[in-house]
Amino acid sequence: MKKLVVLTGAGISAESGLKTFRDSGGLWEGFSIEEVATIDAWYANPERVNEFYNFRRAEAANSIPNAGHLALKELESFFNVIIITQNVDDLHEKAGSSNVIHLHGMLRQARSESDPDLITDIGDAPILTGDKAADGSRLRPNIVWFGEAVPMMETAAKIVSEADLFIVTGTSLAVYPAAGLIHFAKEGIPKYIVDPKKPEIYLDDEWDHIIDTAASGLPELAGKLLNNHS
Repeated sequence: MKKLVVLTGAGISAESGLKTFRDSGGLWEGFSIEEVATIDAWYANPERVNEFYNFRRAEAANSIPNAGHLALKELESFFNVIIITQNVDDLHEKAGSSNVIHLHGMLRQARSESDPDLITDIGDAPILTGDKAADGSRLRPNIVWFGEAVPMMETAAKIVSEADLFIVTGTSLAVYPAAGLIHFAKEGIPKYIVDPKKPEIYLDDEWDHIIDTAASGLPELAGKLLNNHS
């Protein structure tokens, strides 16, 4: 069974009603990135950071997968599909995808401020000021913020390097280090980008650019792949 690796970004979740940072004028529900999505913001004002992620967690809990998520699940019938996502929602899991790597953490998880491996699934529950992890440390969202290392990057790069087919969707390829993953894909394999806009990074002629949104472009691409590669 061929290995199909998919890199997804915020665009695929936007079509399920979850706003992207770029499409919100540089603000998430009135919050700037410096206020809520950096490690410095957490140390400066953890209450505000928790307020923001509590809102996003509740929003994500009420969202449902769209046709793009479901198309990726359908591909598992004929391919070994591994999804590497920059998204912190669980829409891929809700769609039934069985192998998802979250580069930037998950909204439905909290972790110890001291031990990044001490992770708790909290579902849609809020994190409140004073909440503690099992080790007694302050409880924080299990989100990789700007200014923090991305622990799963090495694993993700290895997976991309082993791909027989590679799809990129819902990402402008402007956020690093995640955008750099495309450079680990082998030469000569089928490569597809599904996005209504031209990516912000140079892609050579090996890439097939499907100028469409994830929700409509992925089902179309999935149909072609099932016909051509199954």
